[in-house]
Amino acid sequence: MTDVITDATTGTDTVVLGSNQYGKAENHVVRVNRDTDRHEIRDLVVTSQLRGDLEAVHTEGDNAHCVPTDTQKNTVFAFAQKHGITSPEAFLLTLSEHFTGEFDWITGGRWAAEEHAWKRIDDHDHCFVQHKDEVRTAVVVADGDSQTVISGFKDLTVLKTTQSGFTGYPKDRYTTLPETEDRIMSTDIATRWRYNTTDVDFDAVHEDVRRIILTKFTDHYSRALQETLYLMGRAVIEAHPEIDEIKFSCPNKHHFVYDLGFCDLPNDKETHWAADRPYGLIEATIQRKGAPENEHAWMGIAGFC
Repeated sequence: MTDVITDATTGTDTVVLGSNQYGKAENHVVRVNRDTDRHEIRDLVVTSQLRGDLEAVHTEGDNAHCVPTDTQKNTVFAFAQKHGITSPEAFLLTLSEHFTGEFDWITGGRWAAEEHAWKRIDDHDHCFVQHKDEVRTAVVVADGDSQTVISGFKDLTVLKTTQSGFTGYPKDRYTTLPETEDRIMSTDIATRWRYNTTDVDFDAVHEDVRRIILTKFTDHYSRALQETLYLMGRAVIEAHPEIDEIKFSCPNKHHFVYDLGFCDLPNDKETHWAADRPYGLIEATIQRKGAPENEHAWMGIAGFC
């Protein structure tokens, strides 16, 4: 047993409990809608974490306010069966309302989900193939009566074979990178956006944000990945008043023209070496001017500035 450190002069404790949360992580729930012969499938990995009056369980070992993590797990599966899953965001909102309403001492929490997509095989009614690359993400943060929804996706790999360059950068004695006005630009898009309301058709907005990002990636000459991220984010904010900010974290997946001079083969930007590491890591936040910020909602979401 570890004693609390006590100040010898004042007799008061010098150690206090800081911010904390707990729950059950990565509950993998697959919900099949079998209401008709043409089945629908939603595949989520859900994490539930609770916050509130939890000091006694930490400092005294008193579990009276400790809703078991196993109970949180069971609730995830029970709610998938009882309510179905229309979107990951709506499902997480339902969980947050349940836990903050069921237990008086639970004043908030954080619920997160990653959705793995399944596509129909030849438009079959009940046979699917998993789309393993892109992953949809969602987070709900509850604090008292406030609920904040952050949606997004990751691992969406895009590439343009031209209409990208990189010139005009500062150079010193350590600079070896040659300037180019025609290069391959590729990245794995990871993005998350914060809503200013919960009254949203989350599936429809998710699809439209994805469409906007892909369209904007294609429609301009990119002078840097930073510029492309800004243009994608600006287009999303302008199109969707329910979104106040969007964040990107994108590696620059470098493709270098391979020098085949050793065997006297010309190579006019046709054959490349795809370098997996090290890589440039470009991050940016694009916000609606004048909209209130909410840094508290972003706490615990790693990988974004």
